[in-house]
Parts: sequence; structure tokens; C-alpha cells
Amino acid sequence: MTGARPRAVGRREPRERGGGESGGRGGGAGAAGTMGGAGSAGRALAALLLAASVLSAALLAPGGSPTPDLDKKKPVELKMDQALLLIHNELPRTNLTVYWNFDCCYHCLLRVLASVSQGRKAGEPGVAAVAVSTQHWSILQLNDTAEDTEVCRLEYKFGEFGNYSLLVKHVRDGVSEIACDLVVNKEPVDSNLPVGIAFLVGMALIIVVSILRFLLSLEDFQNWISKAINSRETDRLINSELGSPSRASDPQPEAWRRSAAPLRLRCVDTFRGMALTIMVFVNYGGGKYWYFKHSSWNGLTVADLVFPWFVFIMGASIFLSMTSILQRGCSKIRLLGKIAWRSFLLICIGIFVVNPNYCLGPLSWEKARIPGVLQRLGATYFVVAVLELLFARPVPETCASERSCFSLLDITASWPQWLFVLILEGVWLALTFFLPVPGCPTGYLGPGGIGDGGRYRNCTGGAAGYVDRLLLGEQHLYQHPSSAVLYHTEVAYDPEGILGTINSIVMAFLGVQAGKIFLYYKDQTRGILIRFAAWGCLLGLVSVALTKASENEGFIPVNKNLWSVSYVTTLSSLAFLILLALYPVVDVKGLWTGAPFFYPGMNSILVYVGHEVFANYFPFQWKLGDQQSHKEHLVQNAVATALWVLIAYVLYKKKVFWKI
Repeated sequence: MTGARPRAVGRREPRERGGGESGGRGGGAGAAGTMGGAGSAGRALAALLLAASVLSAALLAPGGSPTPDLDKKKPVELKMDQALLLIHNELPRTNLTVYWNFDCCYHCLLRVLASVSQGRKAGEPGVAAVAVSTQHWSILQLNDTAEDTEVCRLEYKFGEFGNYSLLVKHVRDGVSEIACDLVVNKEPVDSNLPVGIAFLVGMALIIVVSILRFLLSLEDFQNWISKAINSRETDRLINSELGSPSRASDPQPEAWRRSAAPLRLRCVDTFRGMALTIMVFVNYGGGKYWYFKHSSWNGLTVADLVFPWFVFIMGASIFLSMTSILQRGCSKIRLLGKIAWRSFLLICIGIFVVNPNYCLGPLSWEKARIPGVLQRLGATYFVVAVLELLFARPVPETCASERSCFSLLDITASWPQWLFVLILEGVWLALTFFLPVPGCPTGYLGPGGIGDGGRYRNCTGGAAGYVDRLLLGEQHLYQHPSSAVLYHTEVAYDPEGILGTINSIVMAFLGVQAGKIFLYYKDQTRGILIRFAAWGCLLGLVSVALTKASENEGFIPVNKNLWSVSYVTTLSSLAFLILLALYPVVDVKGLWTGAPFFYPGMNSILVYVGHEVFANYFPFQWKLGDQQSHKEHLVQNAVATALWVLIAYVLYKKKVFWKI
């Protein structure tokens, strides 16, 4: 045994971050917008994800899942995200009960991990072997079983497939003081290494492609290639595919802006495609890493970011497309019919095609999940689109002086919509904090289960869960909520429930505000960027005030399961800041075409439904050689995601778009 670790002497020791792996806690498809000149960059970048994934397969070997070198009679078979802990009880005439939980499980009851009896012979310790999770920091508390008193308590971050020993003994012979020493018998593997390698491979390919595109745009470099190859055919291909020497910079984004005006902004489709690509990756498993899964309750992971961003961009697209349709002379009555039909189709596809309760067997009405991602999108789209349609006003083409950097015309012109949205948010706050919930404290925002000391086991989600169970029925809700992972909840809870839909409407309306900024200040790049920065900072400050800059201690924590108002303001703030970065790069300067994300962004409904329906089919999934390997899961999920990006690119080139 080597390397002493945390030592606890009858009291709680400060954490020691050694010996283990490092880690933290845990739109519809648009109309075809063809863009001449994007061919070479599009093909190169659309294949980028696939190439990175294939290369990663050969480079990720260090991140495998070796079996710990234990005795052949090892009592515990380790799985992914587990380590072996051997607990040695060297206390004479004392039996120990070991309690355990994650430290990120807020105010949770500790659960019994093992019982360790005293040694059968004098001088021989009692030993228990258990598997412990390595996803988060762990709390271990050892109690004297007979007296139920705490012997020692420590916190530690175990590493995947590591082998550890916890030695419980007296400090010295004849001294009653007890020490708990944790030592490492076998070093863990670095399970995050495959993610790091895959990221570096992808970044390296992006850099190489960018450098090549830059070099091929230079006249001297192209002349050198022409002389070296000395072939007219090669010259013709270079000129046709990569641009003639006179095109020192690609004017394509500017041409696209002139042809499509500002109604089809490339950065909007790029942002939508980014969110959708990440959504596909995390839905396919995200390499089985905890930070690519939804948070159990409060807090944010990568998986918690993408759906609200999709809702936000849907809001921006609603205003941009509706303005264009009305300008072409479409009547409001006819447009209302289209809005209702599209919402109905989204909800039906969500219930009857993309329904996670299929995993419980053939779909039956008794157990069909009524809420869902597409159902949430359909309801949100209907409310926001109808709201904008009812109060639609022409976008002013003149009065540039009224649209200065200090103008609020984009807000004041929408005061009826803002009033409606604020009333809706008031309804959410009133129901969330004042609706009486049987058996639960009023205003409860917790997960229930073993959280809050186990006092509110069946109160998951408070008013949000109660409203869904009351109006929809428990059998029609999501049966495997993320809260069950840490908090061991036992009641069904749906993160796409009724109350949360109110805040998704608020999020979509903030996206509408982004769309209005694009149109109201379309000739003023500086004004657009100032407003994006202002909205990002303002919403960020609101989030800080609501959460007290903490995960669990704020007035309204950031919570994806509840779609809390702080969750909406936080993700909207980030969305405005992302547009602040994308708009000048993609649409103003044309430094990036948005590839490869632009292509799935143009066919978002098809990609989303397709990746759900064909998730279990080859080549999106295959039998892995080692089911306990993060490396193999990561490669499989990255390849599947890259294939959908490639499919979206092919469909874009063939001008195939699924519009509902």
C-alpha cells in the first residue's frame, strides 16, 4: 500500500483532492437558404466530426477500463464509474456500520454501504469489500454499530477502477483515540482522458482546415500550387472549387445577406444547429459521462444547456419568419391556421413517435407519456406565435434616429406582449410558492426522496409535480426522472410538465426579443451587439440575485427539472452572449460559414426525430466490446452524432427540408 490519504480522528476532516481523478460536480426546420460558394468549406467541415470520431477510436486507448489487479477471488466486480474500497476494522470488540452518499446530494440522508464486524481472531481485522461510485465526491461516515455513535467521517474523490483501503484503528496501543486512514492500493485510470483526446483531435482538424482555407485564398500560394502541379485541369478545379486568385476573401456571406435580407440570419441557424448537435450527442449517451447527463436536481450540466437554447432560437425564428410571411401579404387568419396545424403536428409526433415510455413495452394509452420535448415545443410555439400574430406591427424602415444605441423601440413596440409574458410569469410564481400541496410544505422546490433529510419523500418538484399528477395522471408522466439518480425518488416526475411550459414560453419570448433586435436595428451592427451584451448582462445579474450565486442556497435555484425562472434567465443570458459572438463572426465579417452546425440547424425537426427513431439501429449503435469502457461509448456516440451532421449536409445540398 502506498500513499497515505485523508486521516480522520473522530471528527470531520477537510477534503483532500489527491489520489483520484480530477472532476467537478456534479425550431422547426427552416426554408431552404442556398448559399453559393459554401461548397468547399461545407464539405470539409461537415466531415470534420466524422473524421475526428474515427481518429479518436485509434487514439483513445489510454482511457480504457482495465480490471483491477486483485486477488482471483475478488468479491466485487467493478463497473463503469466505480472503485473498490476495502474497509479494515482493526478495533477490538467493535462492529462498524459504514454510511455513504455523494456530497453533492443536498441535505441527503446517508445510506448504509456496508457492515464490518470485528476480526475473528486477535490481531486480525475484519474486512469488507464494497464498490463505491467515482462520479462525485463521496462522504463516508463510520458508526459504532452497538452504540450508533460516529467513529469518524471523511470526504474523498475516488478514481475509476481504483483500489483503496480504509484502515480504522486506534492511533496507538492503549489510546482510545481512533484514526481512519485511506490509502491507495492501485492507482485509478483517468476516465476523462478520452474526452480530452477527442477534443484535441477535433480542434487540430479545425485548425488544419482553417489554415488550408486561408492559404488557398492567397494569390501567391495558388500560383505556387499551379506551377508545382503544372496542370490546366488542376488549375480549373482550384479556381472553381476554392475561388479564383482575385477572391482574397470569401464574399459569400455578404451576398447571402443581400439576397435573403436579414430575415434568414445564418448565425441563427448555426446556433440552432450547435444546440441540436449537442442534444443528439447527449441523448445518445455522451460517452456515459455524468456531466453529459442531466443534473439530478439543482445545478447545470452540458445536457441541461441545449433544450432551452433550442427554445430560445425557436422564438427568434418565429418573429423573423412571421414578419417575412406577413410582408408577403399572407392574411393573419391563414397564418393562424398554419400555426395551429404546426403545433398540432409537433405534439402528435412527440406523443406517438418520439415517446420514451416505449421502453416500458408497446405503447398503450394507459401509459403513454403526454408531456415531452416536442410537446413542449409545440405548446410553446403556439402561444408565442399567436401572441406575436395578435399584436404584430410593421417593422419601421425609416426613423433611424429613433433607433440609436439608446433606443428602446424594440421593447416599447411590444408592450402588450411583455405584459402578457409578465402575467404568465406571475402565474408560475404564484402556483409554485402558494399552491397547497397535500403532505408537502407550501413553496417546496426540492427533489423529495432522501433529500431534505428524507422528510418529503413524495414531494418531488412541489407544486409542479403535484399539478402534473393531478391533471395528467402519474402513469402519463416520465417514469425515470433524473432525480432518482442521487435522491432515490419513487414518484413519477416530468421535466417537461405543465408549469415548466410557462417558463419555456418566457424563454421563447426572450428569443423573440433577439429576433426583434435583428430587424429593428438591421443596419446598425454596433446597436445590435450593444443590445445583445446588455440583455446578457441584465439577465445574468437577475440570475445571480435569484440564486445568490450558489447551487442550492438561493431564493430560486437554477433547476432544469422545474424550468425555474433562474434557469431561464441564466440560459437566456448565455444565449444572448453566444449570439453576440456568432453574429459578427458569421453574418457581419463572414469569417465562419457556420459549418458544420449550420446544416442540422436548417433541418432541425428531421434530425431530432430521426436520431430518436433510429437510435438503436446500425450505424448509430453497435455491440461494444467492453460495455464498461467510457472510451468505446464515447467513440460510438461521437460517430452517431457525426453521421447525423453528415446526413443533414447531404440533405441540404439536395435541397431536402422537412417542414411541418
